[in-house]
Amino acid sequence: MLIFKIAYWANTVLQLVIRIPFGMSTRSRNKTEQRVSPTENILLLFLTISTGILPLIYSVTNWLSFANYALPSWLGWMGIFIMTGSLLIFWRAHYDLKANWSPSLELYEGHTLITNGIYKYIRHPMYASLLLANIAQILLIQNWIAGPISLIMFTFFYTFRSSAEEKMMMERFGDQYSAYKKATGGILPRL
Repeated sequence: MLIFKIAYWANTVLQLVIRIPFGMSTRSRNKTEQRVSPTENILLLFLTISTGILPLIYSVTNWLSFANYALPSWLGWMGIFIMTGSLLIFWRAHYDLKANWSPSLELYEGHTLITNGIYKYIRHPMYASLLLANIAQILLIQNWIAGPISLIMFTFFYTFRSSAEEKMMMERFGDQYSAYKKATGGILPRL
């Protein structure tokens, strides 16, 4: 249904609207450390293709129609609900991080460990929001190529990036991060 494609792209636009001001605020800050590996860049490229380029091709052409599948409409509406939750978590993660947000593995002068807001419960809410968005993509972009592949790519990216991020935070914040890690979950709250 067209409404599901519109919801998918509205979410993409809203993510950009949320992220751009934070990205602009970090440009003037001095980086003390940056760890971007070729592997991360390759995984990010594949993630971009699977969450942006393939859904765009699906949405504006018939090139991928041979791989379409049809779900009951209530699952599409569930996708919109999940996508909305994803967007709320995405906004909250940026709001709580403020100037500590970075698009890659970077630390800035005066970088602090954020343990309040949503970060009181999970260490990786941005990844949690992207996981939900990728699950919703399967329900909204009903195509075997443009839908589920994003979740596979996200899983590889998250596995690689979160372990590198955890290592960097342990090196920077030591015991403080270790205690924080014990008290919180990764992308799901600790019970």
